[in-house]
This record gives sequence, C-alpha cells and structure tokens, in this order.
Amino acid sequence: MAKGYIIVTEDVQDPAGFQAYAMEAAKAMGDGSATILAFDPKPQTLEGEWHGPQTIIMEFESVDAARDWYHSDIYQKAVPLRQAAADCKVAIVQGM
Repeated sequence: MAKGYIIVTEDVQDPAGFQAYAMEAAKAMGDGSATILAFDPKPQTLEGEWHGPQTIIMEFESVDAARDWYHSDIYQKAVPLRQAAADCKVAIVQGM
C-alpha cells in the first residue's frame, strides 16, 4: 500500500494565534500516525510561485490514514485556530 503525505503551505499572519494552533495540533500528533518529514520556513522556489513562506510535509501509512488524521475530531479542533491565524493550503498526496 502506498504511503500518504499531507503537504501544508502556511503564511502566518498572527504568530500568537498560530502558537495556540500549534499547541492544539500537537495533541493530534501524539497518536503516532504522522511523521513530520520536513518543515521549512523558507523553501527555495525553483519555478512558479509558491504559496506561503512555510512548508510542512507529513507522512502517513496510507492516503486513508492521512485523510482520517486530518478529519479526526482532535485535529479538527485545531483547524479553526490555524485558519484564523494563517492563510494555508493543504493537500493529500499519494506516494509511489
């Protein structure tokens, strides 16, 4: 089964609010279903325009596991905090 990846780009506009999000989101990370593979506050854009200065890549056992994590009650509690503090784009990508 192919791994699943969540890729997030973030343009944080309210650092204090984003810190509150990070504390809440950390609770969702505690179940061990996600591995943070990369966090870069200044990714190097090679072509086109990249959204937001901050990028995170998380790995899951499958696309279904990534989707389940994102839609979990514990993570969905954190989502409004993130949305209020930052402009974000979130995608699930299937591995090979």
